[in-house]
Amino acid sequence: MIITKRSLPRRTLLRGMGAAVALPLLDAMVPALTAQVKTVAAPTRRLSFVYIPNGVVIHLELPDGRVLDTWTPTGSGTALQLAPIMAPLEPFTDRMVVVSGLGSRPMEAQGDGNGDHARSCSAWLSAVHPKRTETAPEAGTTLDQFVAEEIGADTQLRSLQLAVDDFTLLGGCESGYACSYFNTLSWRTPTSPLPCEINPRVVFERMFGDGGGEEARRAQLAGDRSILDSITGEIAHLQAGLGPRDRTRVDEYLEGVRELERRIRTIEEQQDRALDIPAAPIGIPDAFDDHVKLMFDLQVLAYQGDITRVITFLLAREGSYRSYGHIGVPEAHHGLSHHGNEVEKIEKMGKINTYHAQLFAYYLDKLRSTPDGDGSLLDHSVVLYGSGMSNGNLHNHYPLPLLLAGGAAGRLTGNRHLRYETGTPMANLLVNIGELAGAREVDAIGDSTGRLDSI
Repeated sequence: MIITKRSLPRRTLLRGMGAAVALPLLDAMVPALTAQVKTVAAPTRRLSFVYIPNGVVIHLELPDGRVLDTWTPTGSGTALQLAPIMAPLEPFTDRMVVVSGLGSRPMEAQGDGNGDHARSCSAWLSAVHPKRTETAPEAGTTLDQFVAEEIGADTQLRSLQLAVDDFTLLGGCESGYACSYFNTLSWRTPTSPLPCEINPRVVFERMFGDGGGEEARRAQLAGDRSILDSITGEIAHLQAGLGPRDRTRVDEYLEGVRELERRIRTIEEQQDRALDIPAAPIGIPDAFDDHVKLMFDLQVLAYQGDITRVITFLLAREGSYRSYGHIGVPEAHHGLSHHGNEVEKIEKMGKINTYHAQLFAYYLDKLRSTPDGDGSLLDHSVVLYGSGMSNGNLHNHYPLPLLLAGGAAGRLTGNRHLRYETGTPMANLLVNIGELAGAREVDAIGDSTGRLDSI
């Protein structure tokens, strides 16, 4: 048997007119007889942030003496029992760490008065108190950008900033705070907020477009063609030199690309047939479920193809007035968060929180079911899920609802609930997350006082 050191480069792209398709990690990318840790097969770590707005009810003492807590789990290890609103995440407890007791002083008023929703979002990943202004926003460089600086240099996109709510508002949005503070989790520098993209079509083209231009893309859509049609020859040539397992991986990955194209095109065609009715921009589904799941699917594809390794996602906008009639909650989310200790409103808030957890579970399931090297994308990822606000009725920032999911390439162990002394900075967790994601230069951020133990 002849063994060669020749291998397929990890950054292999299949190129065609208006398309550049990265490939998932294949066996053919690993040099023969080379220690895995020294090759591209060494797990690539990904970092994801998923934000939910308007807070969660945590240890709320009611006037009648009852205590409501919709977030905090009980037990530990394999006996870890999630709270009711987190029940959809039970299949993933072996890859989950719930973190209790952390909070954020930078999210507090500190003399600025109202503006908790703006501060909750903008300070979540920077632990820096934002400047109260409507014209020249200033906050802090966020953790995702510090990490992207270190682990994103070799990828097509340094990072991705995604959302599902329309962020076209300008000027002031809350008590003297600029709308910029609501519109993203990610700040490249203290004065450079990175805009979120809400249109799946635009995200898709950022990931797979290759300079073919709008005319070429429109011609492709008019002919009902896939971007993969222009690289059919390259695909056939590549497949001829791959082993059976690699051929299967490539087929599954490309089928995922085709399926996303099909879903986006179907949405566009449906909206084109109803031009007399004002609708969302082309490419954005009318149904919230469909929109969120498309954005999650795009994130999985981006990780699978190593197009980016760092993503932030606003599952809903802070201060959101979105209603959820399809789950029996026709009232606005923000209004319900000001529940005034009314149990009925708190229960409806719980329905929204549970629904968001169901959507997050969809994402975790996609990550877990997508192979990556010797494991899955979930095994090699770090995902922070939570909010910058605790009880929305009080606009407080202690304790925050936070959980980590994923395996961080063997560095994160699940089935755990970690409790920290009330007042411990959330920023300390951010330092840990930077380390778990493979960033060596994040020793401090915002008001951090060190790393958390036990993470």
